[in-house]
Amino acid sequence: MHAFKQQLLQLSLYFNYIISLPVSSYHMRQRLTQTFLRLLALLTAEVLVLGLAMLLCLALFLFMAHLVFVARDNTLDAALFAFADRFPSPAMTQVMRGVSFFASFEYLLVVPPLVVLVFSFFRGWRWLALKVLLISFSTSILNQLLKRYFERPRPETALLEQSGMSFPSGHAMIGGAFYGVLIYIVWRMVRAKVWRWVLTLLLTLLVLLIGFSRIYLRVHYATDVLAGYAIGLLWLLLSLYFMRRLEASYSRKYEQQV
Repeated sequence: MHAFKQQLLQLSLYFNYIISLPVSSYHMRQRLTQTFLRLLALLTAEVLVLGLAMLLCLALFLFMAHLVFVARDNTLDAALFAFADRFPSPAMTQVMRGVSFFASFEYLLVVPPLVVLVFSFFRGWRWLALKVLLISFSTSILNQLLKRYFERPRPETALLEQSGMSFPSGHAMIGGAFYGVLIYIVWRMVRAKVWRWVLTLLLTLLVLLIGFSRIYLRVHYATDVLAGYAIGLLWLLLSLYFMRRLEASYSRKYEQQV
């Protein structure tokens, strides 16, 4: 909100500068006014909400990184491990392993290409299919880069063997981005509001259960999972925003050619 106020103040000062120009500078004033109006047009409600969501995601990710690598505070991790320990049983462990599979490497290596294949048979869905593929695999690459940068070891009390680094959680990050883009497609293509909300709630619940399963199985700390959610959602929002800009630019060029 403070950044938004500063932006509005800068635009206000810019506008005051424009109207204070002498009459002889009419053409310059006209050009500057047009520039000001273009800048103001960018401040739509959608852009403001999107920008705020991105800032919140970035803030959460940085806060988790600060807790882990600067403050060395494991209070949150210990509290979530203690909460997960309230449900120990072989049956619960099997359920959590099953839930965790829906964001595993094997699952995400096969399912996104299958989604693309199915969507490609429908003319209006092909660009959406490409979004699924690009976002899923770019999130995977980003996750590996972040893991190698932070190099946080996994918990030593894991209930199943898992290789690789811990921060941020790949299941939370990549799974969140993959199911997040599916939610985006639901709101773009499903007309019935009831089904929109039902599918959105089911997919959101699955993402949350996947994150909890990683904590229950002790293959990730809670801070890993929250950081994965935050940076995964941030990457999803950035990707969708620039893809929509690219889509709009392509549409304008196509209309001009026609």
